[in-house]
Amino acid sequence: MRALPPLLLALLASTAAGAAPESAAPAVAPAERAHGAVGARLQPGANSFTEAQVRARLAAMGFSEIADLHLDGQGIWRGRAGHAGHTLAVGMDFRGEVAAE
Repeated sequence: MRALPPLLLALLASTAAGAAPESAAPAVAPAERAHGAVGARLQPGANSFTEAQVRARLAAMGFSEIADLHLDGQGIWRGRAGHAGHTLAVGMDFRGEVAAE
């Protein structure tokens, strides 16, 4: 049997790797996932996000007029922000999850 050229072997290997089932999603760090849901349950814990990072995350999610941000005793950033003409209470936990109500 004749040996396959290295380029063909590489192509076959990459095609086989791409044939993995869609349910086998790669592990994604929490900071890389899309976050936030109105009414999401925030988890208490040691929070390492800075106020600037929290403001940036909220702004990226479409919140405006972000005010009164503070880190509460449970490690959850809390404040107020505008969205769709309403002022909402917002929060972000140590995982980067955002909630608004």
